[in-house]
Amino acid sequence: MKIKHLLLFTASALVLLSSCGQNMTGSSKMESELDSLSYMLGADVGKSIKGASFEEINYETFIQGIIDAFEEKDLQVNEEDIKPFIQKYITELRDKKMIINLEEGKAFLAENKTKEGIITTESGLQYEIITEGTGKSPVPTDFVKCHYHGTLIDGTVFDSSVDKGTPMDFGVSKVIPGWKEGLQLMKEGAKYKFYIPTELAYGQKIRPGGPIQPNMALIFEVELIEIKAPEQKEN
Repeated sequence: MKIKHLLLFTASALVLLSSCGQNMTGSSKMESELDSLSYMLGADVGKSIKGASFEEINYETFIQGIIDAFEEKDLQVNEEDIKPFIQKYITELRDKKMIINLEEGKAFLAENKTKEGIITTESGLQYEIITEGTGKSPVPTDFVKCHYHGTLIDGTVFDSSVDKGTPMDFGVSKVIPGWKEGLQLMKEGAKYKFYIPTELAYGQKIRPGGPIQPNMALIFEVELIEIKAPEQKEN
């Protein structure tokens, strides 16, 4: 998360404090438009903090920091230290989480590969055949139409054409390495389940706004509906 977004927390929360009289206990009542606005700003602040991967916040000192800044009191820290400290903290959290994600993914895949029906390729991709196809297999220059359902290893759904009710068209060469390899193992009409290690997925890339974090292993159930030649991609 960009540091400037973190610095917006204080500005948003100030409205919440001023309109609620600093009463932070119990449920807030929506008796006016200002109440609604204040609560929404507070909710937005909370989601932003959670989205930055903070696992916990000391509410009392957080609010005190807002009050001190708003009332122009002497801060209990050096103002020039604020941005570097927050950025350092975020980086350390991210690095720690990356290690955890990598270890959890490796442990999951190590156990998964021992299960009946799981096939592991030389690259480390794991897959199981749900339904075998009878058509041809795609090559990297092809475009394909697929249904897919993507989850984290804990079952959290992050994307699903199945849930959306509309299959997707895309180039075989344009997807993550695990998909690119896996699709070429399939035939038209097949449905496979891919278990993709992080190095064949998104690796250490940061994907804002979603549940996929750096170093996560991913699971996709994929149905290869149709193979299209490149000139048919717009059809």
